[in-house]
Amino acid sequence: MAEGANLEAAASKDAERLQAEKAAQKAHKAKVRRLFWMTQARVWHWITGAATLIGMLLFAFTGITLNHAGQISAEPVIVEKAAVMPAEILVQLGDAPAEGETAILPKPVSEWLEKELGAPVSRKAGEWSETEVYVGMPKPGGDAWLSIDRETGDVLYEDTNRGVISWLNDLHKGRNTGPVWFWFLDIFSVAAILFCITGLVLLWMHAPRRPPTWFIVGAGLIVPALIAVFLVHV
Repeated sequence: MAEGANLEAAASKDAERLQAEKAAQKAHKAKVRRLFWMTQARVWHWITGAATLIGMLLFAFTGITLNHAGQISAEPVIVEKAAVMPAEILVQLGDAPAEGETAILPKPVSEWLEKELGAPVSRKAGEWSETEVYVGMPKPGGDAWLSIDRETGDVLYEDTNRGVISWLNDLHKGRNTGPVWFWFLDIFSVAAILFCITGLVLLWMHAPRRPPTWFIVGAGLIVPALIAVFLVHV
């Protein structure tokens, strides 16, 4: 009987040891998994932070300038130029397209305009009529337009610049910035979102050792939400 009791005690100890080993292995796997995700979060937080740092500073700065646009005065600089297009160039305009349609200026015409007036009209579509061709050239921080009298060849070109702040504000809004900046804004926004998500993951992992974490995060959500709901129109 004593021998049977010893066998049962040994079996019980073996079972406890196996259970403890399984628990230790499970805890080790959880620790390794947590360490893996924390490392990934840190790496991507660092990469996206480095990639978007300058852009976020500029967007934060232009957020202030846009918010105070009425208090930031800027004197627009307007440059006007006039010229007469030679007949051999004027004839290149040919017939006007159908009413309501636009067409790109012929290459000889655009090259002459760029050479004589510095007007960036290459591959720009113009609004045509029987008597005039009008080309609008909106741009960040300014505007430009050009008019060609199809009968006399008189050309008027006006270029307006509203300063660096206006230029930065238009970049912030993606106003008249073209397709390359359009796609840059999308890619930058994705990187900024990833930066925020990885930051949230790191906050979640460190929160147990930093009790104020979720209070501060909650305040960052609740305060602007309350202002938006109750004080926006006050």
